[in-house]
Amino acid sequence: MRGKTLTVHSAAVAHRQRNDVDPRTGRSLAALAYALAAQIGHAEGMALALLELAGTWVHQDRGAVATARMEARLREVLRLLDPRSPLELRVRVRLAGEADYRTGQHAAVLEVLEEARRSADPMAWAEALHLAHHCVLGPDHGALRRALASELIGVSDRTGRWEDLLKGMLWSTVDQFLDGDRHAERQLRELRQLLTKREHLALSYVSAVMEVMLTIRAGDLDAAETLARRCVDYGTVAGDPDTAGWFGAQLVAIRWYQGRLPELLPLLDELAHTPTLSAVDNAYFAALAMAAATAGDRQRAAAALARLRGTGLAELPRSSSWLVTMYGAVEAAHLLHDTELAAEAYDLLRPYGHLPAIASLGVTCFGSVRHALGVAALTTGAIDRAVEHFAEAARHNLALGHAPAAALSRQRLAEALGLQASAGTQRANPATAGASGPVDGSQAARCTRRGRHWQVELGRRTVLVGHSVGMLHLAVLLANPGTEIPAADLVAGVNNLAANAGAADRSDQLVVDEVAIGQYRQRLAQVESSGATPVGNRSAGRSERDWLVDELRTVAGLGGRTRSFVDNAERARIAVGKAIRRAIHRVQLADPIIGAHLSATVHTGNRCVYRAG
Repeated sequence: MRGKTLTVHSAAVAHRQRNDVDPRTGRSLAALAYALAAQIGHAEGMALALLELAGTWVHQDRGAVATARMEARLREVLRLLDPRSPLELRVRVRLAGEADYRTGQHAAVLEVLEEARRSADPMAWAEALHLAHHCVLGPDHGALRRALASELIGVSDRTGRWEDLLKGMLWSTVDQFLDGDRHAERQLRELRQLLTKREHLALSYVSAVMEVMLTIRAGDLDAAETLARRCVDYGTVAGDPDTAGWFGAQLVAIRWYQGRLPELLPLLDELAHTPTLSAVDNAYFAALAMAAATAGDRQRAAAALARLRGTGLAELPRSSSWLVTMYGAVEAAHLLHDTELAAEAYDLLRPYGHLPAIASLGVTCFGSVRHALGVAALTTGAIDRAVEHFAEAARHNLALGHAPAAALSRQRLAEALGLQASAGTQRANPATAGASGPVDGSQAARCTRRGRHWQVELGRRTVLVGHSVGMLHLAVLLANPGTEIPAADLVAGVNNLAANAGAADRSDQLVVDEVAIGQYRQRLAQVESSGATPVGNRSAGRSERDWLVDELRTVAGLGGRTRSFVDNAERARIAVGKAIRRAIHRVQLADPIIGAHLSATVHTGNRCVYRAG
């Protein structure tokens, strides 16, 4: 029996090392080896099988039952092993890594790493370096991560295992992306060249996932989605438990930059509660809040944000998904006008403005953290500070090669500059300070497209809300007061716009550019006439005028598309009614007075009408 156990275990190891073609078969063989070893109480065989079963990464056994079972088995076999043996040390390395990762800590694994360094076993040393690195992926440990990755590459010479070299190179590549290093793509190319020499399915999957992130950065969102869907098949074959979660994160980024995030609400609601997510991953609560807030579902967004926040954002573990979690929380807080949460997030994010907001092992990227700082500042009313952050974010995103994020930062900068100019006008002309007061009920509202937003005006009141199909319907009604328009005609108008645009993405992009350019030019005129101070803390001391001139040369827009509906009268009535009510609700969240006016004067049904006055 003992010989059979060792034979099965050897087969499991050989299968995994033979180009790592099918990890699921390797795990099956390891499980069989463990069962056979446990029958005869062969501690070494049990330990070797469990180390195979634990997998390439920490926390590969997801869910309460699987996690508890693996930990119990490791502790049981640890009790049976010689405490002076290298195998006992390797088991303790795995236990420390698993426990630290699940709690967002790293002290225990770093302590056992020191012990592994002093041991005579390079395999325990290499495994400790690998698992320790996995436990320090938060934004506070960049220098430590880089040192661990470099050390692992060096130790791989002593282990003689090709897998250790690949792991060290992978971690080094991940570190460069997390740090925003200009040579990260060069490192990824070197890693992929190594993987062509000897395949390692789990690591090759991660490198493919990084390629999706880079395609999103390049702004080719359709191609990125195609690659992301292929990666799902790749990750499934690799047996990676993060496959669904990583695909969801990539879809969130793609839909966010397409202006279609609310489409993911059902998926996000499911993913936020799936047991296959990492124990320290809270990003989907933030994504759910952001999507619901974008859709105008205030209650759902606030509930997700409250669940994320708990007793305070500071209590969230600083995991590999922490920065993107905070990005989503800030965007949701902005849409909900939650100034308290925005201020809390701003203070927490401020030390990390120099970093990109990247999820996990380079899975997806939301651009510069400075952008999130700008949104938080905008939410709290710190307009001048928001202008500085957005200006720096646009430049940082350009350096990252993140075209969609750079365009979004420029758009938000244009918005902030507009608010800054408006605030300056009101300070200069106290007579206009009452512009936020009540309005004459006989006045009619106006709705004007401003890039990816709509500006709704009522008397001297003005509010800016995000684009939606409902806002498009509302704009048609407000432009034709007193005219009854069939709901089917409103739907047909949306479909015709999408069809006639040909390339809707380019159409929206041009509109965004025109608005941003207009805001930049307006601000440039003000700067030239007043001699304003520089934007941000630029070591080169460039003037704001020079910066604006550069932006006017390079400004670019965002992609997007409209959704179509089936041409059916009853479905049109329901769809248009829901879309308009959601749009009015979003206006009401931003300005209760304008929202109340629209609620009272816009009527929906088979025929829709705006009756002002």
